[in-house]
Amino acid sequence: MEEHAYSVEFPKFPRRRRQCCQRGTLLALLGLVTTAMWAGLLTLLLLWHWETVQKLKQLEKTAAQNDLETVQKLKQLEKTAAQNVSQVSKDLERHKGEQVAQESQAAKMSQSMEKIQDEQNRMKSQDSELSRNLNGLREDLSDLQSQGLNERRAALHTLDRLQEEVAKLWIELRVSNGSTCNTCPDDWVHFQKKCYYFGEGPKRWIQARFACSKLHGRLVSIHSQEEQDFLTRHANKKGSWIGLRDLNIEGEFVWMDQNPLDYSNWQPGEPNNGGQGEDCVMMRASGHWNDAFCGSYLDGWVCDRLVTC
Repeated sequence: MEEHAYSVEFPKFPRRRRQCCQRGTLLALLGLVTTAMWAGLLTLLLLWHWETVQKLKQLEKTAAQNDLETVQKLKQLEKTAAQNVSQVSKDLERHKGEQVAQESQAAKMSQSMEKIQDEQNRMKSQDSELSRNLNGLREDLSDLQSQGLNERRAALHTLDRLQEEVAKLWIELRVSNGSTCNTCPDDWVHFQKKCYYFGEGPKRWIQARFACSKLHGRLVSIHSQEEQDFLTRHANKKGSWIGLRDLNIEGEFVWMDQNPLDYSNWQPGEPNNGGQGEDCVMMRASGHWNDAFCGSYLDGWVCDRLVTC
């Protein structure tokens, strides 16, 4: 049996027709998509509008509540302000009264201050007068004290001289009666009617004077060439302080025993009060005298005192 191949042939549409169908389909799909997008967008807009309306309603409600609270607060503030204004008015009136009282008090205080100032000026005037009187009294007292001290010093010097003269007369009386009057303390040297102590060790003039006082003597007073020769032989060869000075009046030299300067043995050209002022007298190794600065240190100093019988 022969087999015959049967083939079914479909009608063939032209190519241009197929392309038109495809384009229509695409346009339809695009329209659907566009419609869907617009529908979604419209839905979103409606939702947004609804939410916005809800929020606006909520805001209006909240605003109404806030307005009510604000009105209440404003009313409360107005009430408080009115009370404060009333209180301030009262305080202002009270302060005005106090200010008037203070002004009156200030006027009284000003008058009192003027009186006090007048009194102070009067007291200052009296104080100035009292100060002048007091200064005058002080000057008078100082003059009296100075005069009293000078008189006392002069009296003491006179008393010392009288005591020394009495002692000398007593010695002469004892000698005339056959007594031997040549006794001196240990370490003292006898010459004529006096005892001499030749001190050694660096001292200023005032220190030498006090040292002699402790030994119950005084810095030596020289009244003759014989006494000077004796002292020259025994005194320190580096120089010694003696009891001559012009501390009170420049150029007016005075002995410690208050006797006048009846003998002198000045070095040629001395005294010259040279340097920083020379008011005390020293004896050189040669025996000559020289005025020197009282604060200088000398290795020797000579004391004298009367002998005892």
